Amino acid sequence: MANKEASELRTVTVSEKGQVAIPVDIRRRLNIRKGQTLVLQVSEDKLLIAKSEEVSRKMKDDFRHLLALSEKTAKELWENEQDTIWDKV
Repeated sequence: MANKEASELRTVTVSEKGQVAIPVDIRRRLNIRKGQTLVLQVSEDKLLIAKSEEVSRKMKDDFRHLLALSEKTAKELWENEQDTIWDKV
């Protein structure tokens, strides 16, 4: 399966304080701005850095069907007149 986007490999040096700088051309291409929040995902010996809004969007897309199912289930439970659990809320 081919990747939709061409990947690029870069190296950066970790500073004494544990900081790394994202090269300016990558920041421009990905529209990463000063003060923007990024998400670090650690998996075994890998580190992935992503824009937080992209991660949020992807998670919403990935879990949309679960949200729809849980909303439907909650509505069914709420509307069940035989269920007295809601009387205690």
